[in-house]
Amino acid sequence: MGEDGAVTSAPQRPDGPTPATRLIATDLDGTLLRDDKSVSERTVAALAAAEEAGIAVFFVTGRPARWMGVVSDHVQGHGLAICANGAAVVDLHAIDRHADEGHATGLQPSGREFVQVRPLPRITALKVVEALRAAAPGTSFAVELTTGINYEPQYPPFFQDPGANVATAETLLYEATDDDSAPVLKVLAHHSELAPDEFLALARSAAGAYASITRSSPTSLLEISGPGVSKASTLALCCEERGISPAEVVAFGDMPNDVEMLGWAGTSYAMGNAHPDVIAAASGRTVANNEDGVALVIERILAERTARTEA
Repeated sequence: MGEDGAVTSAPQRPDGPTPATRLIATDLDGTLLRDDKSVSERTVAALAAAEEAGIAVFFVTGRPARWMGVVSDHVQGHGLAICANGAAVVDLHAIDRHADEGHATGLQPSGREFVQVRPLPRITALKVVEALRAAAPGTSFAVELTTGINYEPQYPPFFQDPGANVATAETLLYEATDDDSAPVLKVLAHHSELAPDEFLALARSAAGAYASITRSSPTSLLEISGPGVSKASTLALCCEERGISPAEVVAFGDMPNDVEMLGWAGTSYAMGNAHPDVIAAASGRTVANNEDGVALVIERILAERTARTEA
């Protein structure tokens, strides 16, 4: 979902030597996935080659766990992905397991198993909603839970969920419902008139003291997570558990919700179709998602590793 002129030549390498890579962290939409949401054969091969070489691959996305089927076949041995901009770590092997169970029983698979959740406290979410209603009248909201999504009547029908509760955000966040005990992963805020970056700046000014606010959509759709929750902070926790330093991580992204992650990783690439803020945050730049920019860099990393081994 890029917002800048695409790079179509060879990737621009970061300056200086690149330490041995132990983990690749990649966004999905607009980065690893092509615009038609497919994973190209070249990318599938590159991910498999990285796994064979002992490099961990983490998908780090704003997507909820229930939308991870598109890449669940391509995760390596650990089976984990970081979803909802860092609010959840999900076992993708469990998604496959549940899918198999669903086909066997005729039941709808649950499609998610949470390993870690970093929720947005409901009282904090209510403060954000109140602040945005005052700062940007006309804002509509949706609430993403570990159990699914609920939304306001005015919220655009991006992805209608027939099982969703429809009510005001205040009701969804405060009043007792069947989901009242489910953790809130993030709140989504949409505005039909403000420009995307204008809305983001306004929201951060009005409510940034309460929560982490970012965006990944080309529309004026904001994603609001708990304080300190981001792709970067959850990736850092996962790497710390594995004894992997930031210098050993190569990260890829295209939108503002990737900025912190690209700044944290020792080596990072903005896609050729990336937002200007992403280009500024990354240490290098690769070609666009539709040209397999992630695969191209992985191939080069592996080729350089082979060359060092054979030298």
